[in-house]
Amino acid sequence: MSLFIIPDALAGDRVDAAAARVSGYSRSKVEDFIDAGAILLGGVRVAKASQRVAGGELLEIVEAPPVPVAAPELADGVGIVYEDADLVVVDKPVGVAAHPSLGWEGPSITEHLAAAGIAVSTSGAAERQGIVSRLDVGTSGLMVVAKSEVAYSVLKQAFRDRVVDKTYHALVQGRPDPFVGTIDAPIARHPGADWKMAIIDGGRASVTHYQTLEAHRAATLLEVHLETGRTHQIRVHMAAIGHPCVGDPLYGSDPTLSARLGLERQWLHAVGLGFVHPTRGDYVSFESPYPADLARALESVREG
Repeated sequence: MSLFIIPDALAGDRVDAAAARVSGYSRSKVEDFIDAGAILLGGVRVAKASQRVAGGELLEIVEAPPVPVAAPELADGVGIVYEDADLVVVDKPVGVAAHPSLGWEGPSITEHLAAAGIAVSTSGAAERQGIVSRLDVGTSGLMVVAKSEVAYSVLKQAFRDRVVDKTYHALVQGRPDPFVGTIDAPIARHPGADWKMAIIDGGRASVTHYQTLEAHRAATLLEVHLETGRTHQIRVHMAAIGHPCVGDPLYGSDPTLSARLGLERQWLHAVGLGFVHPTRGDYVSFESPYPADLARALESVREG
């Protein structure tokens, strides 16, 4: 843990700018710390980089110990959808993490790429170099990894500026009313469980748009578009309106329905990804079909 006092001269500055000034870290690195919930101001976890400092506060940066990196291994089921000199688009299967982390002993995308001989950008923390966006271990679908340093910088900023098109399909319990809607509610770590997220006043701004594709007796298939990319955002927002993702007991799904459908994870898939290519400037887009377990569960719902 590193401790700093915010000088009075910085009063009114954004917390990310002030933290960078007093700590010596780059502003981008400070933003990574904030995303990880690792910065406290006056003993309170900083949720937004735009938060203002008053001056005189104690700033704490809780740096996680380095994650041991084992010899990289190929992960079953990972698909390479597209690759060029700047980036690689990956179709991530369930059960594979975006990158290694403390407490996770399973396969990861970064390790898979290393084992496959695909060199990625060296930007970012050591265990997640090249990663510009992530998917939960239990969520499948498309994600992009930067190979060049310029691609990392441009894509990272594109995600921050919310100009990347991210499309998900989610099978949720019941029938949302209205069939088309927007959920605008701030998200932060659950005060009683660090592994869980919740809608919290003062949390990070989070906006989810959804529209109904298919409405069935037990569940509804939604297309979801994200303006923001918070941890567990779709899962938290759908649970908040009373329609958790099928197969997601962490956020209140019915385990009986999951068992009937043979689901062992949340029905949530990143089906589409589109963005302006970081060096060529043209728009590129990619699609991913449903994995077999999700396709079977959806067919069962359709059959009633």
